[in-house]
Amino acid sequence: MKKIFEYPAKFIRACYDWTINWAKTKYASWALFLIAFAESSFFPVPPDVLLIPMAIAERQKWFQIALICSVGSVLGALLGYFIGYQFYELIGQKIVDLYNLQPAVDAVTQQYHQHAFIAIFTAAFTPIPFKVFTIVAGLCKISITTLIIASAIGRSARFFIVAFLIRIFGEKIQYFIEKYFNLLTIIFVILLIGGFFCIKFLKQS
Repeated sequence: MKKIFEYPAKFIRACYDWTINWAKTKYASWALFLIAFAESSFFPVPPDVLLIPMAIAERQKWFQIALICSVGSVLGALLGYFIGYQFYELIGQKIVDLYNLQPAVDAVTQQYHQHAFIAIFTAAFTPIPFKVFTIVAGLCKISITTLIIASAIGRSARFFIVAFLIRIFGEKIQYFIEKYFNLLTIIFVILLIGGFFCIKFLKQS
């Protein structure tokens, strides 16, 4: 079990360290926006890892920080949609292959024909890779209105809840992440796999 998650843990940790360093610069807000934007279409690290230290550093600005993250993520979803709609073979497939997400793409494609709004909202709120859903939404020509509304609700709910909890508990949250990061990484990967299994189960039902 440990060997299975050793490389992903190190890789995610490196991405985490690179991302979180932006919290210490004057460009933190822009970095948060851009990372949230990129994560919705191609970047592997969720913006939460930057949102958390920023919210801890300026707890009184938790609402503004969550809003920046939410707007960036929803706009990034539009990029993912455009990639899937117009450039799937040229760009989208390469992103899918890079993260070995083809099984998820196949399962999501089936779900979009039945429950597009629920599928997008679930991905926006949970650890399921959101980029899969935004790219496949374009590939399947899902209504862009559905994408925007479901993404806005799911992403905002996730980021505002995280920021609000930090506003209440402060540095205790950061300490918990730093101390148990490797364990959280493993749990995160398990949740991803579990999410894909859930999608496949719904596909079969």
